[in-house]
Amino acid sequence: MKRNNEFTLKEVLQELLKVYRIEDKLMEAKLIDSWEKTVGGIFARHTQHLQIKNRILFVSLDSAPLRSELAMARSKLVEMLNREVGKKVIDDIVFR
Repeated sequence: MKRNNEFTLKEVLQELLKVYRIEDKLMEAKLIDSWEKTVGGIFARHTQHLQIKNRILFVSLDSAPLRSELAMARSKLVEMLNREVGKKVIDDIVFR
């Protein structure tokens, strides 16, 4: 039987994330960490910088051909990255 003042560690951590409003930042960091797994090693090696601002993932690449190839698969990448973290974190990707 569970008492009213007993919580699991998971419940406490989730509540802390909500109270301090860091849940979104945590999910953004998780999405950035999943970039290599999602796009693969070749694209990840040519990725110089990743940043999320206003639900848009900005990706800096050092190769124009790879940039155009990823740009054609933008909507699929958005879907795959959001699925990887289990929540809709980004709405779009901009390749630089």
